[in-house]
Amino acid sequence: MSGELSPIDKAKFVAAKRASEYVESGMRVGLGTGSTAAWLVRCLGEMVRDDGLKITGVPTSTRTAALARDVGIKVASLDEAKWLDVTIDGADEFDGDLNLIKGGGGALLQEKIVATASDRMVVIADVGKEVENLGNFPLPVEVIPFGWQTTQALIEETLVSMDVLGRSSSLRMNNDAPFVTDEGNHILDLHLNRIGNARQLALVLNQMPGVVENGLFIDICDSVVIGYGDGRVEVRDINAGTVETDKLDFVESDNLFADLND
Repeated sequence: MSGELSPIDKAKFVAAKRASEYVESGMRVGLGTGSTAAWLVRCLGEMVRDDGLKITGVPTSTRTAALARDVGIKVASLDEAKWLDVTIDGADEFDGDLNLIKGGGGALLQEKIVATASDRMVVIADVGKEVENLGNFPLPVEVIPFGWQTTQALIEETLVSMDVLGRSSSLRMNNDAPFVTDEGNHILDLHLNRIGNARQLALVLNQMPGVVENGLFIDICDSVVIGYGDGRVEVRDINAGTVETDKLDFVESDNLFADLND
């Protein structure tokens, strides 16, 4: 497998593989959305197939649900599971306090609901996702379709008083049509370049009529597992204040990753 993977995919894989160690039989596990989270779902599927792992997965999107079923993971809704032992998900950016920007895949609302309904949230990411200040990645804001242009204008007007470098926004598109989330909403991507006070911005955005949720995850992540292209892994636990390092070996095999193209 190692010969088929780019350094970035190796980094994603080792982060996912290391994070799978948080999962034990009997757990209810939140399954994130995106390319790195897809590696995690495949790792767990391999454990279900080869090691007899028995878990209930709560996906954060329809596409994650489909992938989980494909690899043999029992899937349930959050209403059925009630509360989760752990959620493992990717991130578009994370800072030194483990605050995040998420939503590049368009599933931020379900991702935030699932993450906050968990005893523990673990983020898996390649080292390129770490930043000194959040904001270089466009901040997704989920808005209802009704009056979305008015909501966009209100957001841009409010950004004038926020500690950000950029104040423009764009409607996320899917080819020639607006992107539609699993909940039937649209996403505005805010091009802020740098966010000086992420906590304040998150609160202000969510007070606006028409805004459903924003992609700032503040004080939600407990640990981050950072993967490197050479197989190294770093695990930071914000609560324990610990940093652990490890290195995973790649094994050539015909396994569940053979057809992963996320």
